[in-house]
Amino acid sequence: MQRYGILIDTTLCVGCYECENACAERWGFPPDADAHTLSSTQNTAINQCNEVYVPKMCMHCLEPTCVSVCPVGAFTKTAIGPVVYDADKCIGCRYCMQACPFDVPKYQWSSVVPKVTKCNLCYERISKGENPACVDACIPQARIFGTLESLIAEAKKRIADNAENYYPAVYGVNEAGGTSILYLANKQFAELGLKANLPLHPLPDLTWAILSKIPNYVFWGGTLLGGIWWLTQRKNEIRRLENSLKTMEELHPSSRLNNNNHS
Repeated sequence: MQRYGILIDTTLCVGCYECENACAERWGFPPDADAHTLSSTQNTAINQCNEVYVPKMCMHCLEPTCVSVCPVGAFTKTAIGPVVYDADKCIGCRYCMQACPFDVPKYQWSSVVPKVTKCNLCYERISKGENPACVDACIPQARIFGTLESLIAEAKKRIADNAENYYPAVYGVNEAGGTSILYLANKQFAELGLKANLPLHPLPDLTWAILSKIPNYVFWGGTLLGGIWWLTQRKNEIRRLENSLKTMEELHPSSRLNNNNHS
């Protein structure tokens, strides 16, 4: 089965932020005109670095560390490329955040029922033969969607045809064992805020070897703290509701009498 991905040509990105808006609409997130950074409510973002607009999103690694370290299988590498997340399985350990070499997964710390958020390459759309929302929204076609084989061939062709316009490499072909998101640029990738010091081999085995040395009580302690945080939030909500009811009774004592009479 073919694996799919996105080729991002930073020489074509004009910083219109239409991809951000389309992504926010797709996920039901509120659009934020000022925060151009990945967050728990923004799964694609346009960073500006050295006067170049650089789209950021989940890299959908060919051998993702988030999948390898998740103890409950909340992350899955699909056969067609996207790395997807199942919030119903997640226990909030946040190993994925620690393991990701690209610092992509974000956590909804302020939510009563928090979960991890990240791009899933619009898995539902591409499964039906459609493009990811961000690709359809990109007017200058700085993002193109296709099979990894065709995207790599297209990237190499652009470099060969316009050598003076491109740095002679395709980011994502080898980094961390390869990714489904590829980049072209007119300067070295490190100058654009892309991590250029990553090993050129898959990281899951190495990452898990390190994380497995962490005592179990650290893992369960983190899970327990997450549960305590959630309970605290719920208690605060109940306390606020009780205070509101008390205030209403003080302002309208007749309602309390009526309630007592009905009881």
